[in-house]
Amino acid sequence: MNRTHQVRRACGVALTAVALTLAACGGGAEKTETGEGAEAAAADYERGPHNGRLLRDGDFSLEVTIYEEGPEPLFRLYPYLKDKPLDPRQVQATIALTRLGPKVDRFTFTPENDYLASPGVVSEPHSFDVAVQATRGGARSNWTYQSYEGRTVITADAARAGGVTVQRVGPAVLGETLPLSGRVEITPEGQAEVHARYPGRVVSLTVQLGDRVSRGQVIARVESSESLQTYAVTAPISGVITAKNVNPGQITGNGQPMLMIGDPTRLHAEFFLYPRDAERVRVGQRVEVTSAAGEHRAIGVIEAILPADDVLSQTLVAHVELPAQGGVWRPGLGVQGQVQVGAGEVPLAVQTKALQPFRDFTVVYARVGNTYEVRMLDLGRRTDEWTEVLGGIEPGTEYVVDGAFLIRADIEKSGASHDH
Repeated sequence: MNRTHQVRRACGVALTAVALTLAACGGGAEKTETGEGAEAAAADYERGPHNGRLLRDGDFSLEVTIYEEGPEPLFRLYPYLKDKPLDPRQVQATIALTRLGPKVDRFTFTPENDYLASPGVVSEPHSFDVAVQATRGGARSNWTYQSYEGRTVITADAARAGGVTVQRVGPAVLGETLPLSGRVEITPEGQAEVHARYPGRVVSLTVQLGDRVSRGQVIARVESSESLQTYAVTAPISGVITAKNVNPGQITGNGQPMLMIGDPTRLHAEFFLYPRDAERVRVGQRVEVTSAAGEHRAIGVIEAILPADDVLSQTLVAHVELPAQGGVWRPGLGVQGQVQVGAGEVPLAVQTKALQPFRDFTVVYARVGNTYEVRMLDLGRRTDEWTEVLGGIEPGTEYVVDGAFLIRADIEKSGASHDH
């Protein structure tokens, strides 16, 4: 049995247990409705003429609706007596919503048209334990029920098996980045020209293109044109032969190097800066370098910013040192970069990988004990690592970072819908 199946099986058992527990709750004079959470269908409760939940107490009944056609969701309560509309001025009502956490939102209602209204906004998620109290002619009616959405219960063992990890919402440093393109090159310090000390004929050449040489190794012999003596030419650095300009029998010493040697362990990335970006890039800024296929990454800083060979283009070149990393970086390879051009601390942020879609919202899954529930977020700036949160979750709340897709799949399977 794979880990995902284990988590889902454990979640299903947990959710069934929760549903049975909720069904057994209630008592006294209160009217208890079955919840929308777990696997209960939305049609398990009686609906009124406005498609809301109809709560009954003898001949008196109250229809609870959430009006969502305005700028904010608001409660509207429609009273009835013997299933006939009742003047809302004859009824006083309150609602208390106990949210996961717990947090209690309280609403007091006043008559308006043919319903009772409250100015309090029913904030997302619409997931709570509901307590309704209504008074008519001195008689009091009380109802409680569960109305859950985007909520599920997973045991700690099942969460661990599914790789679920959590973190607390808090401040973070968000870096603003700029994308760059470039290539890997050998640093100037890692390159050397091989020249003949005296003009003459190349007697022998012991290396070819691509050969590795060591510093001090004899790589050629030249017969001096003046003394007719043969002398050895040695490698000035260790590295690889990257250019070859002579062959045995040819005359050398005319100013052109015989050979070029490059040290493949001394590399940097050269990124091209166009005029619109050059003003934002500075020496010392941090750069994340990624190979063309995205398989290799390295972190470096900009060591120098120099003009490009083509002066007319007004393009600059930023040099970023690269580690050897066992040969994964090779001269001539194309690379991508993300340079951090600014950074600032925000009071509230979540890891970007924790964000998930839910209905028309972007959410994270808050954890309270073994219960997980959506939190609809109002988001600000975003980087690959962090996303600023402007609202929708309380500081210090634990939220799912890794394994969020498992929570999402279990909630979708459970059928905890947005329904009132």
